[in-house]
Amino acid sequence: MEKVKIEIEKLKIKLNEWGNAYYVLDKPLVEDSEYDRLLNKLKILEDQFPELITEDSPTQRVGGKVLDKFEKYKHKTAMLSLSNAFNKEDLLNFNDQIHKEIENLNYTFFVEPKIDGLSISIIYKNGILFKAVTRGDGVFGEDVTSNVKTIKSIPLIIPDKSDYFEIRGEVFLSKTEFEKINYQRQENDENLFANPRNAAAGTLRQLDSSIAASRKLDAFLYYFMNRELYDTHEKSLEYLKSLNFKINNLSKICKNIEDVYKHIQYIQSVRENLDYEIDGAVIKVNEFDFYEKVGYTSKYPKWAIAFKFPAEIKITKLLDIFPTVGRTGKITYNASLEPVQLAGTTVQAATLHNADFIIQRDIRVNGDVKVKKAGDIIPEIIEAVKNDRFKLLRKWKESVYCPECNSILERFEQEVDQYCINSLCSRKIVRGIEHFVSREAMNIEGLSIKIIEKLFENNFISNIADIYSLKLHKNQLINLEKMGEKSVSNLLNAIEISKQNSLEKLFFGLGIRHVGKKTAKIISLNFKNIDNIFKLSFEELENIYDIGPIVAKSICDWIKIEENKFLINKLKSHNINTTYLGQEGTKNNDKITNKSFVITGKLSKPRNYFKDLLEEYGAKIIDTVSKKTDFLLAGEEAGSKLDKAQKLGIKIITEIEFNGMIGE
Repeated sequence: MEKVKIEIEKLKIKLNEWGNAYYVLDKPLVEDSEYDRLLNKLKILEDQFPELITEDSPTQRVGGKVLDKFEKYKHKTAMLSLSNAFNKEDLLNFNDQIHKEIENLNYTFFVEPKIDGLSISIIYKNGILFKAVTRGDGVFGEDVTSNVKTIKSIPLIIPDKSDYFEIRGEVFLSKTEFEKINYQRQENDENLFANPRNAAAGTLRQLDSSIAASRKLDAFLYYFMNRELYDTHEKSLEYLKSLNFKINNLSKICKNIEDVYKHIQYIQSVRENLDYEIDGAVIKVNEFDFYEKVGYTSKYPKWAIAFKFPAEIKITKLLDIFPTVGRTGKITYNASLEPVQLAGTTVQAATLHNADFIIQRDIRVNGDVKVKKAGDIIPEIIEAVKNDRFKLLRKWKESVYCPECNSILERFEQEVDQYCINSLCSRKIVRGIEHFVSREAMNIEGLSIKIIEKLFENNFISNIADIYSLKLHKNQLINLEKMGEKSVSNLLNAIEISKQNSLEKLFFGLGIRHVGKKTAKIISLNFKNIDNIFKLSFEELENIYDIGPIVAKSICDWIKIEENKFLINKLKSHNINTTYLGQEGTKNNDKITNKSFVITGKLSKPRNYFKDLLEEYGAKIIDTVSKKTDFLLAGEEAGSKLDKAQKLGIKIITEIEFNGMIGE
């Protein structure tokens, strides 16, 4: 046994050394076949002696763990966003603001590429990878540890044996891997990922970690949270690099804002040659001691900023214009393009929004058009190129009939969009089901648009309620192409779990026009169950804060339709929860619960702290002061919101008074 243990340790050291050279330093030491040979040898030994498997073994990166769901995890320190700069003037203003706070002190800047991926926070305890959490809303993220462990550029074990070691960075997918994945998805007749960022996001949220392992995610680390150990950001990154973390080699120290701008221009000049997507640069004050002096807003640190690169624009030929119909019947026009390389990906399609958009810009089929794409935004046609050939082309005319059911398209008063109003339109039904099962609605994992289409075509579902009868057809579902016993079991389990969702998820999932996630939450919070909502009058709805006449009319119109009442009753018959369950851990406080708050000015803690606290008590946090506002929580330099609240007679409270309201 001792000989085997020594042999396993030797193999692990060698493989981890080779892996670091390949995945972090980009300097392979051996051929892939030699690495695979030793890895297989290690796996055989560990299979024979499973008690010798340790956290740092390269074999532990292959995935295979399947989760029921991702657990929420509260960040020890909030993951704030960054404010944006778009030009040199914005950078100069950023520097001026810093200079006001630390006028007589010397400071430098650290500039690094802004990786177009997903922010991640990784925690090590006693040198072992303990937890990896997505940014989420900045306060709560999702625990994706099992997937992050499959990323070979992130060490499973580090020499630093601190009780708590936290590092933050960006998970991404290389352009090379992105092309491979999309090629495979095309071969399997699956929807293609729009760009590497979307592919990375979809991969990191896979419940089956073996899928994450197969897609070869990567990560750059850019921020050490234990910054009390170092006096500069540069030194902290040098330390992280010594621990075998992957640090971007385009990062640089700059003495002043002019040097910052020059390095940003350099990063932009090499952008197309990189095998990963970047959408800008991040500029930080290098000296940690100045962070508190420079300070924070409620959303951003004032000592850092993101410089966003301008949208890339290319000219290509427009091959066709075709309409599609969405879940509400709205018609969206799309363009088919001659392939063009744009922001690191091959673009063959773009959105044209609605008929008015096309007519006003006089966009014509077979003409040249300017296309832009910034970051992960869907490619968009800006304008037609009015060259000599353009005059010979026929003017475009809008569609008269629905592309799916051939019904005559109509327009609603004061709306530019066309709509198919046929309730039996198959595409509307399929898109409506897709919305119902989406993450923000009922969150039913496994019901992709391709699966929904297949179930619809095979008459297993014709509306959202039919989803809950699928368990009656389990054997038939298993026999459908590309389904299988495991995926069907997972799907049916996800469907059962969705029955316990709170009312706002269900109400949003119904797909009522103009009812977004926030509106669904407000109505559910106020009226508690679906039966109460169905009894509401237009006037009662309109009087709710944030519910205007358009939304109120849309809800009332939906409620009046007999088929919709039948649908709700059918959902009830499947024991789907139709009551508001409230936020987990919601507290009750008569002074705060169901009251509306506006937060303004400088407070002792970030604004998100007060927002989260208020939401714990079931309060509504709104952005603008109006007659319907109950309280204005005002800090220093409150400004125009304070003035407006005073004019309207809104109750204004200080932070001390607020603490008194919650009993602190």
